[in-house]
Amino acid sequence: MLEDKTEHTAYIGLGSNLGDKRANLEKALELLGATTGVQLKRVASYHRTAPLGGPVQDWYLNTVAEVITGLEPHRLLAALLKIEEGLGRVRTVRWGPRTVDLDLLLYDRREICSAALTLPHPRMTERAFVMAPLAELAPGLILYGKTAVELAGELARVQLIEKL
Repeated sequence: MLEDKTEHTAYIGLGSNLGDKRANLEKALELLGATTGVQLKRVASYHRTAPLGGPVQDWYLNTVAEVITGLEPHRLLAALLKIEEGLGRVRTVRWGPRTVDLDLLLYDRREICSAALTLPHPRMTERAFVMAPLAELAPGLILYGKTAVELAGELARVQLIEKL
């Protein structure tokens, strides 16, 4: 099934570290909200974060968006990849610089493990740039026995992050 009448809550991580980062994120959010079957519900504050892994690169601007969708998870992921491509995302180096990055973090409480998609996102609880904005939107969300707020606090002590 590609689309259904049921509404699902999903959380999307967004990041940019090339060009006008804020404009890149705002355009990605605009395109996300204009996607058929997707309603943009809330967006967390922007956070300035140090890159994790990969080559030497500029700081990132990150946020998380909460959406309501009738798209099934793989179709939602395809829509996110189309937005990235439309905004000039080129995948050359793993964890390298990018104009925009959209990651499907959570889709209801579903667990999926396929070649194309793993939910919950497998590294989200290791990344302050995901957990800090997610904690703003869903502070009581429990992931692996801890709330989003607890995870964000732990990560903020060991990773550079600044709420803007």
